[in-house]
Amino acid sequence: MLKMGLDELRDFLHRAFGQVAEDFEILDAAPMRLVLRTHVQDKHLRPGGTVSGPTMFALADVGVYLAILAMIGPKALAVTTNCSIDFMRKPVAHANLRAEVRLLKLGRVLAVGDVLIFSEGEEAPVARASLTYSIPPGRAAS
Repeated sequence: MLKMGLDELRDFLHRAFGQVAEDFEILDAAPMRLVLRTHVQDKHLRPGGTVSGPTMFALADVGVYLAILAMIGPKALAVTTNCSIDFMRKPVAHANLRAEVRLLKLGRVLAVGDVLIFSEGEEAPVARASLTYSIPPGRAAS
């Protein structure tokens, strides 16, 4: 059961992280899943005409964060404790990126998520990320 729907997640992102909120579009939220898009602009590119690693990290990180919040409610202090990214192929330079997030574990103090990142219009993922988040106290286990 979701504690925050699409509109609530979008509002939270704009209120709590207004400095980056315009870079992301929340496309779908479901129990233990979320789909997020980043609108690739020139500022996201690196030499060689590809999307930068930090842009893909931000997409994965924000995606898992929002998937967790959708399940537990607005806990702004949930924080990343670990991240691993496999960059598998070169993203299309000016294509938006789409992250398909799946929460693998949502416990009392830790959450683990897996993210596949795609260049929109391409079938094969460009990256895969695994993230662990620390959840602030005051939440019952799911």
